[in-house]
Amino acid sequence: MDSDIIIVLVILGVTAIMLVIDVVRIDIVAIGCMLALGWTGILNPQEMFSGFSSNAVIAMLSVMILGRGIARTGIMDEFSKVIISKAGTRKRNLVGLLSLSTGLLSGLIQNIGSAALFLPGILQVSRRTKIPASSLIMPVGFAAILGGTLTMVGSGPLILVNDLLRSEGHEAYNLFSVTPVGIVLLLSGIGYFLLFGNKVLPQKKTGETGKTAQEKLVEKLNLPHSIKLLSITGESSLVGKTPEQAGLWDIYHVNLLGIGQGNDVVYAPWRETRLEEGQTLAVLGAAENIEQFSKDFQLEDVSESRYFSDDFNPNVSGFAEVIIPPGSELAGKCIREYSLRKRYAVEPIILFSKGERVDGDFSDVEIRPGDTLIVYGRWDKIKGLKESTDFVVLTGFDVDKKDKSKAWPAIGCFVFAITLAMVGFPISMAFLTGALCMVLTRVLSISEAYEAIEWKVVFLLAGLIPLGVAMQKTGTAMLLAESIMSVVIDLHPVFIVLMVGLLSTVFSLFMSNVGAIVVLAPLVIGMAGIAGIDPRPLVLMAAVCTANSFILPTHQVNAFLMSSGGYRNADYIKAGSGMTILFLTITVVIFYFFII
Repeated sequence: MDSDIIIVLVILGVTAIMLVIDVVRIDIVAIGCMLALGWTGILNPQEMFSGFSSNAVIAMLSVMILGRGIARTGIMDEFSKVIISKAGTRKRNLVGLLSLSTGLLSGLIQNIGSAALFLPGILQVSRRTKIPASSLIMPVGFAAILGGTLTMVGSGPLILVNDLLRSEGHEAYNLFSVTPVGIVLLLSGIGYFLLFGNKVLPQKKTGETGKTAQEKLVEKLNLPHSIKLLSITGESSLVGKTPEQAGLWDIYHVNLLGIGQGNDVVYAPWRETRLEEGQTLAVLGAAENIEQFSKDFQLEDVSESRYFSDDFNPNVSGFAEVIIPPGSELAGKCIREYSLRKRYAVEPIILFSKGERVDGDFSDVEIRPGDTLIVYGRWDKIKGLKESTDFVVLTGFDVDKKDKSKAWPAIGCFVFAITLAMVGFPISMAFLTGALCMVLTRVLSISEAYEAIEWKVVFLLAGLIPLGVAMQKTGTAMLLAESIMSVVIDLHPVFIVLMVGLLSTVFSLFMSNVGAIVVLAPLVIGMAGIAGIDPRPLVLMAAVCTANSFILPTHQVNAFLMSSGGYRNADYIKAGSGMTILFLTITVVIFYFFII
């Protein structure tokens, strides 16, 4: 055996072991693999760093930018509302509907594009339903991969397989030749998670305690957290009164977070605001206090109507812990005198002063340096507090920037990129063009585009792609394929079909699926000729099975979704093992009994 092949096999084995035992971050393992191929002389520097200019990596980072642009517009917020309205809040229903939607779309566009389009919506659904994102993202990612087998344009290998067949003098397949197989695979994959999802999926992200930062703050300080939307009816005695006259703070110990009328919402309204019929009040407090307040003033509970309720979900607003530093303009004044609500549109909930907790109405209490305020407001308003020298904000948060005015440009950029890919342009060029259009149309700034890129994923793919190059360059891939095929060539044809599926599966874990089909197609055609089998369906099966990449997060879709789901390699091994066996069983049965 050639020494170069031995070196590649050793590097392949060490890389596989490191990915499986998961003691070192996968991107570091990938970088180590890439450098090992360079230092051993297997690849020259240009080949070693070829992953950074590969179509897969460029397509990946372009898709990340496109996904951030779509999320920025709030389009997927509306999508999440539709999904929840159809599926409710049951995890099984959500997994089924989200997976089916993503999978069907993957049959028409590249699966990485489908995953990018749906990811913001999945995260929104997770936040709204309190279902861990890790329970939703992996099933949807697997569905996106499986959906790529629905048509001959759903994945790179299926697009390429017709060219490979024509070059060998065989007839090409039409667009829907693979659809029956793809439908069975997609439905089986969805069914797999519906039946066994609770057993094979992680229920929360790695490192999470199961509670968000907001939930921890509420629990630590025993904060009121029941928000209700109450409509002022014509019969209500609240009409014409101010919040202070109504005794919201003094009598009911309820905080007024906002007043909505029509499409307008006033956050943390001034205490002297006159209340009117038809307004909707967003109030915060203990459930029994809110109920008593509503009963006394004949208010109608409209919380279920979702009227401006999205403005008070944790993604948009929440509690913040704020310290008053020495030199603050507020020090020595009371909140009423400082006009905190007018200046920053945040509602003061609790004051900690001189070691004592002050609830209710403390608008006239003098604020001292070192006092702590708990306020509630929109994150973009709390950002104003953070930027002011009058406050030190201790609570970490991200401002949820949504610009609905850019919705159509964002959709246009994404559709333009998908259209370019569908008409035959390289995916990387099509998606990077769409990403550039996002910047040119000011959906995203160039700095926001750079921030959208998950560099861990980029280095993972860029580091492993050279391994595939080395396997082809040194003949390692061909040697492995020929060695395995020589074992089954004299056996029953079903073993040849099974071995084609196994080879495609293994190769796709450590090299690009396109590279795998390029290596396998000539070999499969030769083996089919020796065995007297029609090579066309066998090559098609090899192309389909290059999608059977679930055990490790090396497939583009899995790599893209790994960080968002908070997954580890062990999570893919656990869930992907069953999926891999199911995929292989289905393809072998269908191709042997119904196609070959």
